[in-house]
Amino acid sequence: MIIAYCPASTGLQRVVLEEGQAIPANACWIDLFTPSKGEQIAAEQLMGAQIPTREEVASIETSARLYDEPGAIVMTALLPMAAENPDPSLSSVIFVLNAKRMVTVRYGEPRSLVIFSKKVQADISIAHTGPALFFAMLDIVVDRCADILEEASARYDKLSLQVFEEGLSSRKTTLYQDAIRAQGRIGLRTAKMHEVCASLSRVTLFLGTHSKKLNLSTDQIDMCKTIGRDIHSIKEHGDALDNNLSFLLDATIGLVTLEQNQIIKIFSVLGVIFLPPTLIASIYGMNFENMPELKWSLGFPFSIVLMGGSIALTFLFFRLKKLL
Repeated sequence: MIIAYCPASTGLQRVVLEEGQAIPANACWIDLFTPSKGEQIAAEQLMGAQIPTREEVASIETSARLYDEPGAIVMTALLPMAAENPDPSLSSVIFVLNAKRMVTVRYGEPRSLVIFSKKVQADISIAHTGPALFFAMLDIVVDRCADILEEASARYDKLSLQVFEEGLSSRKTTLYQDAIRAQGRIGLRTAKMHEVCASLSRVTLFLGTHSKKLNLSTDQIDMCKTIGRDIHSIKEHGDALDNNLSFLLDATIGLVTLEQNQIIKIFSVLGVIFLPPTLIASIYGMNFENMPELKWSLGFPFSIVLMGGSIALTFLFFRLKKLL
């Protein structure tokens, strides 16, 4: 499907083209959603650049996804959809950019592009050129990256309170496992955002090296640097969140291990406490003929008192040593 955005008095007008319909010559943004071969060829002829297919993008190394074509530059970047969808092919968006227009090729539905589509249809301040549209879209993508990491940080804070304030009991296996899984999900989302930030960093650097071909203004060149710094700060935020997650995971496992050790310690101490009465019962359980207390009328109460006293003395000893 081809969606063309053409200049209008209120911004850009969104036009969904039918199969075989020609792309308007004044379109400044052409959005290809799961394009057919014919639709892709039409966009290539308009841009003067060959657009890689979905299979080609998957087979190309990451470092080779940014390259120069005669009529445009071609860039493949991961958008924040990668944080929610494990399939990188759905999150990868191909950008074909020249000084006049921008072409996007996508196979998923990144929220950033949905927001950008609504913005360009209502915002008349965005210039109707390829670079201007691309920088406006990058600004939304960076904001979206920041929002995702903020959401991950909020989930981390909630988990921290659960672990350090409410506490996790090893006897409640489901609660303990859910906390570990929640931490793992936050970690996976953060790792995906690292990939997105790395991809966007390469894009901004590549744009800066092709400023003459794209006729970038001084403000747009400065914007490249600004966006690059924003991406770097988001990546640093992700690094800090990764470190915090590692600490929280270690603390969660450590607290549960301490609780389990305390339970084992109690059983060990109880076993030691009952060793003396067990020894006494074993002695008086021997059936030798010449045992002094065997025919003593108070022999049974004496042995019971002796066993009880040994338990009390051993218990007091452990209490004094603060082992119980």
